[in-house]
Amino acid sequence: MDKQHGSRLSELFGSLGSFFRKCMFCILSMGPIPNHFAFIMDGNRRYAKKEKLEEGAGHRAGFSVLMSMLKYCYELGVTYVTIYAFSIENFKRKPDEVQSLMDLILEKIEGLLKEESIVNKYGIRVYFIGNLKLLSEPVRVAAEKVMKATAKNTKCVLLICMAYTSCDEIVQAVHESCKNKWEEIQPCNSHKSCSGRVEEVDGKSIDDGSGHSVQELFGVQTNELRATRASTLCNDVAEGVEMSDKKSGVVGHAVHGSCDKWGEVQSLEASRIGDDVIPNVKSEKLLEDLSILKVVDIESHMYMSVAPNPDIVIRSSGETRLSNFLLWQTRNSLLYSPNALWPDMRLWHLVWAVLDFQRNHSYFEKKKKQF
Repeated sequence: MDKQHGSRLSELFGSLGSFFRKCMFCILSMGPIPNHFAFIMDGNRRYAKKEKLEEGAGHRAGFSVLMSMLKYCYELGVTYVTIYAFSIENFKRKPDEVQSLMDLILEKIEGLLKEESIVNKYGIRVYFIGNLKLLSEPVRVAAEKVMKATAKNTKCVLLICMAYTSCDEIVQAVHESCKNKWEEIQPCNSHKSCSGRVEEVDGKSIDDGSGHSVQELFGVQTNELRATRASTLCNDVAEGVEMSDKKSGVVGHAVHGSCDKWGEVQSLEASRIGDDVIPNVKSEKLLEDLSILKVVDIESHMYMSVAPNPDIVIRSSGETRLSNFLLWQTRNSLLYSPNALWPDMRLWHLVWAVLDFQRNHSYFEKKKKQF
């Protein structure tokens, strides 16, 4: 009898809490609502130490809070949520702790596939973001299974950063961009692909097959043309070396970027005037258009290219460091740092973050337009 009475009270308070949240979220919705939340879940171990819990209990408490935060976000109308679950740097912790975390992560990942899980309740598509090949095989297989199972969900998106650091993301994006660009320009290095080679490599002039040198085609001097070996650029960038011309500030330019661009060169050649030289204005613009690597190329190869940049980054425990998390994507994001440890985070922390976002919304919109 007492159990039934307690159960009814629990249901009553649960219903009242849900009604209260709906009312509060309706009021918040009168202002701008963030489209993308990012969470750095800091303080799990400190919480366990503070509460004198056994090792790993803090992370389990943190997972429970995460589920509540996800529910609040999706009820509020937030479309994207990103969580920093496991950094590459975390592999440097004690082996027993790493294994314990991997076991917990595997358990929770498998739980996402259950019918009553939050993923199925809110129609969430799940992405695992990071260098997944660093994960153990059971965790990686489970992650891939969840991504495949939720691929058709379209209401909300959950991005789980595992084996992730922003530096690793940027390096692999530059590497993939260089590789793709090299594959694009490679056909034009072949005489069969294009009717002539229009390239200068290591300062050597190469004819196009018709007796005209590259310099004649473009109307510029040899030292003003720089064709980049994409493979070398790729390796150097991966090592953190920037191949740049100190005089011109050019990172790397190719005379042609594709066979389509070669057609543009031919049309310019046909329109040569005066002393068979193309005006420098045209040639300089063409060189600019054929720039090998652009920001958009790098961004398209980022792990996080599947989602817009975060509007708010919330880091618990009062820390204001990003700790190598979404460094590229957060230049116009609000950073909110409540003093509470992650397992102590509650609804009102999320509400304050939204109110802070609304208060600063016009400022961030102006900053975005400047880029």
